[in-house]
Amino acid sequence: MARIAFLGTPEYAVQILQACMERHEVVYVVTQPDRHGGRGRRALLESPVKQIAREASIPVLQPPALSKDPEALGLLRAATCDVFVLAAYGQILRRAVLSLPARGVIGVHASLLPRWRGASPVAAAIRAGDRETGVTLMLTGPGLDTGPILAASRTTVREDDTTESLTQRLSELGARLLVDTLPRWLNCAIDPQPQDEVLATYAPEIRKEEGHISWSAPAAEIERHVRAMTPWPGAYTVTPDGLRIIIQRARTAVVSGLDGTPGTLARSGDGIFVLTGAGLLRLISVQPAGRRVMSAEAFVSGQRALVGQVLR
Repeated sequence: MARIAFLGTPEYAVQILQACMERHEVVYVVTQPDRHGGRGRRALLESPVKQIAREASIPVLQPPALSKDPEALGLLRAATCDVFVLAAYGQILRRAVLSLPARGVIGVHASLLPRWRGASPVAAAIRAGDRETGVTLMLTGPGLDTGPILAASRTTVREDDTTESLTQRLSELGARLLVDTLPRWLNCAIDPQPQDEVLATYAPEIRKEEGHISWSAPAAEIERHVRAMTPWPGAYTVTPDGLRIIIQRARTAVVSGLDGTPGTLARSGDGIFVLTGAGLLRLISVQPAGRRVMSAEAFVSGQRALVGQVLR
C-alpha cells in the first residue's frame, strides 16, 4: 500500500481518486479553492473531488497557487508520500512540488498523448472528429503534459458522445489504468517512454464565448461542435431579436428543397432544420435563455415567426 497525495478538481478526477482510496493510503487531497456559483453567484461551491475527500475524512489542501504556497508544500513534504497522482487539477506544477514524492507525480490525462495536451482534451477530440481517444499515464514534469509516458489505454469516440459522456468513460478508463500501472511503477518495473514532439497538438482551456455557433461552417462540423460544447459552455446561437438559444442535441440531415442563407431556420414535415455552409443541421432539443430544455419542435411551435429568419 502506497502513501499518496491526490491532486484533482472536477468530476473526471472522482473515480480516479476513489480507485486510489480503495487500494492505497491517500494522505492528502489537493484541489482548487471553492468558487462562487449558484443563483447570484453567492454560494461557495466545493469541487467534486473535495466532496469525496471530505466524506472520507481525508485532509484537503486548497492553495490558490500550490507551487508558491510554503504551508501546503511543508505539509506535503512532511507526509513523505511515495507518489502524487494528478488528474485535472487545474494548475501547472513547478519543481517545488514535483520533487516532493519519492516516485514522482503521475498524471492521468484524458487523451492519447502527445495529441491534445492541455486543459480541454475531450472537447478537442470530439470537435476534431477523432475516431479514437483514450487516457495516458505520464510522469509529470514542469511542461504542459510533456512528460514521458508510463501507459495508455484507448477507446472509441462514439457518434453521439458529448464531452460529458466521453469524460465519464475516460474517467473509468483512467481509474482502471492507474490500478493496473501504479504497482509496477512503484516496483520500478516500467521504463517511461518520451513523447514524440512532432505529433503534439494542443487543447487550450475553452472560453465561454467559444460556444457560439458559426452557421457558415459545414453541418458535420457544427454537429461535432454541439457535442463538444455539452455540457459547458453550451453551443449557442442568437435569434434576430436577441434571444440566446443553446442547442442541446442536433444531427446532420439531408432534405430536398431547403436552401438559402446559412443560419436560416426552416421547417420541413415534423423536423426543424438550420441551413449551414454545407448541408443541413436538424435540431433535436434546445434550451432558450431562462427556460427549460425542450424539443426543437415545441420551441418553434411557440415561436413560429422564427421560421425563415436567420440565426446569428
